[in-house]
Amino acid sequence: MYSTLIEKIGDLNDLIIQGKVLEAFDAYYHDEVHIQFTQDFAIQGKTENRKNKEHFLDGISEWRSAQPLKVSIGEGITMVEWLYDFKHKTDGDRRETYVAVQEWKEGKIIKEKLYYNP
Repeated sequence: MYSTLIEKIGDLNDLIIQGKVLEAFDAYYHDEVHIQFTQDFAIQGKTENRKNKEHFLDGISEWRSAQPLKVSIGEGITMVEWLYDFKHKTDGDRRETYVAVQEWKEGKIIKEKLYYNP
């Protein structure tokens, strides 16, 4: 189980580093995925979550980098601390860190909670 998750989270992270966020989402997120954004709100289902990712990416005018700072793997769980550096169309330069805690089912992320300071 661990070696499979190591490979999957490694590939997912590599796609994000390359700026292929939607490709990573399409490949590694379950159709019934539930994503919780800190305590703000949650989105259920792959279609609605993909729309949210598209909206986020549409607001970016320059994608400089995405860097996983720490990665942890447990039984059916992965955690990644990310540093994103980008320029937003309305908010300007952004350098953000957040932690994604991901539960896996059938080889895909079924539940994800994002911890960040909004």
